[in-house]
Amino acid sequence: MAIPIKEDELGKRWDRCIADGLLKVGRSWPIITGTGFGLGLAYGNCERQLRDVLTPSTSSVSQDSIIIC
Repeated sequence: MAIPIKEDELGKRWDRCIADGLLKVGRSWPIITGTGFGLGLAYGNCERQLRDVLTPSTSSVSQDSIIIC
């Protein structure tokens, strides 16, 4: 047998659940945003370092190949 629930009580409980969810998400957004920024910066730095290693530098090759007599 189903227990009858008043619509007002059901609405109040939904409101509390939604408010609680928004409050918890609102408190954690700096952590989520900071993590995203940190990962993005780390990715950019790693990409830049790998690009420096993987692409040949013309200035270092030309300096090593010059022989002065």
